[in-house]
Parts: sequence; structure tokens; C-alpha cells
Amino acid sequence: MKEKTRNEVAEQDKWDLSTVYPSDEALNKDFEMIKKQIPEFAKLENTFLHSAEKLYQTLKFYYDINIILEKMWTFTSHRYDTDLTNSSNQAWQEKINNLFNEFSTVSSFMTPKLLEFGYAKVKAFYQEKPQLKTDYGFILEQIFRQEAHTLSLKEEKLISSLSKAMSNTSQIATMLTDSDIDYGTIIDEEGKKVKLTNTNYTMYILSKDRNVRKNAFKTFYKAYKQFNNTLALSLAAFVDKCNAYSKVRKFASPLEAALFEDNVSPEVYNNLIDTVSQNLEPLYKYYKIKQNILKLDEFHLYDVYVEVANENSTKYTFERGKTLVMEALQVLGPDYLKILQKAFAERWIDIYPNKGKRDGAYSGGSYLTNPFVLLNFNETYHDVSTIAHELGHSLHTYYSNQNNPYQYSDYKIFVAEVASQVNELLFSHYMLNKVNTKQEKLDILNQILDLFKGSIYRQTMFAEFEKIISTKCQNGEILTADVLNDTYYDLVKKYFGPDVIIDDEIKYEWERIPHFYYNFYVYKYSTGLAAACHIVKRILANEKGALESYLSFLKSGGRDYPLNELKIAGVDLTKPEVIQSAMDMFKEYLKEFENLLDS
Repeated sequence: MKEKTRNEVAEQDKWDLSTVYPSDEALNKDFEMIKKQIPEFAKLENTFLHSAEKLYQTLKFYYDINIILEKMWTFTSHRYDTDLTNSSNQAWQEKINNLFNEFSTVSSFMTPKLLEFGYAKVKAFYQEKPQLKTDYGFILEQIFRQEAHTLSLKEEKLISSLSKAMSNTSQIATMLTDSDIDYGTIIDEEGKKVKLTNTNYTMYILSKDRNVRKNAFKTFYKAYKQFNNTLALSLAAFVDKCNAYSKVRKFASPLEAALFEDNVSPEVYNNLIDTVSQNLEPLYKYYKIKQNILKLDEFHLYDVYVEVANENSTKYTFERGKTLVMEALQVLGPDYLKILQKAFAERWIDIYPNKGKRDGAYSGGSYLTNPFVLLNFNETYHDVSTIAHELGHSLHTYYSNQNNPYQYSDYKIFVAEVASQVNELLFSHYMLNKVNTKQEKLDILNQILDLFKGSIYRQTMFAEFEKIISTKCQNGEILTADVLNDTYYDLVKKYFGPDVIIDDEIKYEWERIPHFYYNFYVYKYSTGLAAACHIVKRILANEKGALESYLSFLKSGGRDYPLNELKIAGVDLTKPEVIQSAMDMFKEYLKEFENLLDS
């Protein structure tokens, strides 16, 4: 079927951006206003600490500008994403990005000046103007947490001037893996010669044809092997940089430095690795079950990703999907459902693909707008699950915005995946009880098990790799290609177990993982899903106060550190029990999957 242009998409199937700006004239009015205010803000650099009132008004001015910038960015970026071919949309997007960058540069004096001024003097301002502490106390606390790790103004400027050059390693690696490497060709399921890319490899490693996925695996990593030394040098340089920065800023380790902003202890990171490491047997069993289903004498790494349940061929209209999501999320109470109804009725969602529309799905928005959800709905079960997932993000944002002032409305990335995974798990649980056929149940269970495999086990393996190579660097060991290859290969053996043949090519897989340049980021995927599992278990068990505490968590925004906010929902990630709870849930679903296969 021919893909529609943006103009051919029915209005009721598009999100309603007119609620943000009714016209470009209205957008331009705000643009010109902010353009005039930025130079006025710059004038405050040498006066904003002269009194409590002056500091209060400067902070208010700072957030007043930001709130309009985010509103403009929401409008222009969301409009651009629905038609990337529209040059006018692109031009507006660039204008807003440039304005953001301009204000970021102009306002960069605030943190170093505050740190130079000192926390004691700011606290004295609280006596002079109590509202300064009420409205901005936690913001200022977070700034002054950096004090022990901040250098002199001269030294900070020197580090800042080097930051661009020091960040090039990830860009070089990305350019090499996405653009410059020739991954070779394979023969696809239809007997046609196709060129492998970093993007389509995922499709071929999932192929039902074993020869296709084997050749894809072998050919793909043969290409990476050719660039092993270059990419090893790139990653080693990045790890060296993180190690050097942590020393300069007086952290005990690069891990401690990376977790500092979220006020997360390395204990949380280590708990994750230790607890998952103690629960690898169920994962080994899952692979063994897959091998038996596929009737393979040998089970290789290129076999582990293929779907073992036949894909659910049921077609779901968007209206049907909406109904199922509403039914599945009834357990979250009438207030939650009322907001869901608003999302559908007030056109928060851009539903179908069209020519030039951005791929994938996301939830976005700003404090002065409702949340918006971009979908590319194609009537599959996965698409319906995606509605639940993205609306989890949206309602988290909605609750945060409705229950906090702007400066405390933005929750940390550390907790960002919790609400979406809660919805996804609740939807899967509901559908397991609703579908009638064995095949549908197997398909849903297979998707759930793969979610755990990908978001907890695999991400924890990545997290452990990061920790090991960072520690090696701290201890003065040179991260050569052989060191990186052997470290990764040993971890793959650990996480895949004795029944999976660990093909030699996998030692180069680390080269294609861009998250290794994100500096101890991937563990958040694992802790996010584990936290969601714990919350879902409590809600489905009708545990007293479970729902109320979860909704309170959604309302907490960014007014506290993420670990403290999760404790509101009954989740304490400083202890291994939460991770263990997720591991137990994986075992339960695996047992259900196994019993259904045997029935």
C-alpha cells in the first residue's frame, strides 16, 4: 500500500499541536521575546549575588526563559518529526536549537559564580528571603554538591576548552561503524544478494533461516575484526579520559564520578551485577528451551535471538488497541484512566506512519503543554504494547508537571523507564489472561522473556564490561584490542552458559555498542525494569498502599534524588531484594512458558 503524505493523514489521527501554538505568528512572538530577554539575562552576571532578592529574581528569570524555550522546542521538534522533508519545519527547528545554545552559553556563569560565592553565604540568604529556599533550595543543594569536585574558574575554563576535543572518540567510532565500514554481502531468505549494514543486521540475525543468520553473524563480525585495533584505541581513549577526569575532580573512581549527578552509590551498581550473576541459571535454561524448540544439535550465538514462538498474526486496529490498553491499566485507578482518556480524546497521539515521518516511537512535551506521543502504528501486538509503554512515559510527565513547579517537574533519566515498563508489564499480564489460544500465550510469554533477557541480563553484562575495563585502566593496564576482546569474550561465556557455543566472532561485539561511550549509563535500563517489576508485583498482589505509593512516585517529579523518589513507591535499590524480585519474576514467566510448551 502506498505510504501517505502528511497532508493525506486524517486530522483525528494526528496530534494536535495547535494547543501549543495556533500559528507560526504566535511562535515567532515568543521567539522574538526570548531573543530580547537573553541579552538582559547576560547583564546579571556580576550582580545576581548582591542580595537574596537578586538571586531569587535571577533564578526566576532563568526558569522563565527556559520554560518558553522548551515550549517552542516541543512545537518545532514535534512538527519536524512528522515530516522531515519539510524545509520550513527544519529551519524552525534549527532556529530554536540555536536559541537554546545561545542561552546556555549566556547563562553558563551561574554555577561557577555560585560555587565561588559559597554555600554558607547562600544559606544566609535563606534567612533574608525564606522563599529562596522554598522555591529553589533543592536546586541550589544539587549545585553545591559539586563544590568538592569543582576546580578554580581558570581551571574550569581550561577543561571546558578541551571538552570538545576530548569528546571526539565516540563520534569517530560512530562515524566508522555507521558510515565507513563495509560489512559485506549475504544471501537472504529469497536467494537475493543483500548488503549488510549496521542497521539491517538485526533483521538478519532474527531470520528463521539458519543459514541466513549464521552468514550474517560471520560476515558482520568479520568486518569488525578488520577495525579491531582502531576501535580498541578509540574506546581505550574514552576510558582514559573518564579516568583522568575522575582524578582531576577528586572522585574515588570513574564509576563514582558517573553516578554522582544522580546521587547514586556504586553499591547500587555492584548490587545489580552481583544479584544478576547469582541468577544466571534461569537464563541458561531459557536458552536450552530455545534449542529444544528449534531442534538444533548445537546452539550457537547466532541462534539465540530467533523467535521460537510463531509471531502473533492477529491484526489490531488502533481503536481495539486503545480499548485493550485502557482495560489493562484499570488496575492503576480511576484518576489514571481519566488522564488516559484525555490523551486519546484530546489528540496527544500521532498514530500512523507517513512519508517523511520519524521512525520509532517516543513520548515528549513540555511543562506548558500536554505530553505528546509519536507512534508508527502498524496494527501488530507489539504496536499495541508500545501504546501502553509510551503512555507510561506521558502520564509520568503529566503527573510530574501537574504536581510540581517548573523547576522541579523534570524527573531524572534514572527513573524515566520505570513508568513505561510498569505499563508494558501490566499490559502483558492482562493479555496473558485475555487471549485464548496456546500460540498467542506463547508469543506473549516469549516477548516478556526477551524483554528481561535484553533489558536486564544483556545490559548488566554490558555494565560489568564497563566496570572491568575501567578498573583495569585505573590499575594502569593498557586496554589493547586483545584485552578488550578477551574481557568481552569471557563475559559472554559467563552470561550465555555452558550449552551455548560461544563463537569466536563475538569477541568483537563490543565494537558495535555505542553505549560504552555513555559512561556507566546502561545499568539504568536494568534497574528501571527491576524497579517496575517490584512495583507491578505489589500492585497485582493488591498490597496495601501499593497503588497510592506508585502514584505518589509519579507525582514526585524532580524534587528529590531518584533513589529517594523510588523509595516512595516501595523500591529500595540499595538492597539486592528489588533486583532479586525481578529475577524471580523472570523465573515465574519461564516456568509458565515451559509448562505451556509441555501441555
